[in-house]
Amino acid sequence: MDRVALRGLKARGHHGVFPHEREEGQTFVVDLVLGLDTRPAAATDDLTKTVHYGVVAEEVVEVVEGEPVALIETLADRIAERCLKHEQVREVEVVVHKPEAPITVPFDDVTITITRSRA
Repeated sequence: MDRVALRGLKARGHHGVFPHEREEGQTFVVDLVLGLDTRPAAATDDLTKTVHYGVVAEEVVEVVEGEPVALIETLADRIAERCLKHEQVREVEVVVHKPEAPITVPFDDVTITITRSRA
């Protein structure tokens, strides 16, 4: 399986378990690795035979900016579901970064990484 990666997609969301996270929002960063067979697109040089990563990026931002959830695990799952709606995508790895997480000690980042595939 071939891989198309999108790294560092940024969007402001209102996800979290604390009221201030829901009210104020914060920046989330998403990395994706889409698993698909790129041979048909490569053989024909035809965008319709692969995944349009620009469209995927826009959809991921819509999810992050959309309906708030308490957990980044839920957010990652929603992003994966959206990616798998693209016919060519057979598998997706989603990393959601929450660099502004409400943690009381110094830290660089909090992430969740999930992998989902078609049944």
